[in-house]
Amino acid sequence: MSNEGTYHHGDLRRAVLTAALDVIAADGPDALSLRGLARRAGVSHAAPAHHFKDRAGLLTAVAAEGYALFADALTAAPDLQERGVAYVRFAVTHPAHFQVMFRPELHRADDTALLAAKARATEALRAGVDGLPDTAGGADARLTGVAAWSLAHGFATLLLSGNLSDALADRTPESAFRSLTGLILTPRDEGHDGR
Repeated sequence: MSNEGTYHHGDLRRAVLTAALDVIAADGPDALSLRGLARRAGVSHAAPAHHFKDRAGLLTAVAAEGYALFADALTAAPDLQERGVAYVRFAVTHPAHFQVMFRPELHRADDTALLAAKARATEALRAGVDGLPDTAGGADARLTGVAAWSLAHGFATLLLSGNLSDALADRTPESAFRSLTGLILTPRDEGHDGR
């Protein structure tokens, strides 16, 4: 069969995922096509569909892999501030995953691998908030978690889109984020009532 030579690949699934990550990092997820990835991976145009069925299946696999890597990075951090740093570092080192993970319209919301990886990442983020002293902010834990997530995600998104170049100057993203959280997490003067 003439397609046999182009179909066999050591690890086709990984090759297609790697090619997809390259395309997404360079041109965004909207530039992704299974035929284009097949050409990049040197396989028949039908080969990626064998593993992913369609574009949504491929993007779901990218998101699931991203959330799994993300959960590992967050879990390794000792406290909420360092989880924020891990969040930013993940966005910088895995920009293609990051772009796809937070765009639910790109993937299948009911995919079991995606749901499991996303749950692990969510739990790792919540554990960072749970580690705060009870006096931190006096707000409920859910809102504190949203505030922490907004800060880390907003910083990472601004960083990836090139909007922080001037603000960072010669600082690393990690040190800039630590300084930023230090401004917010530093206790106020006890005599100051916030008014």
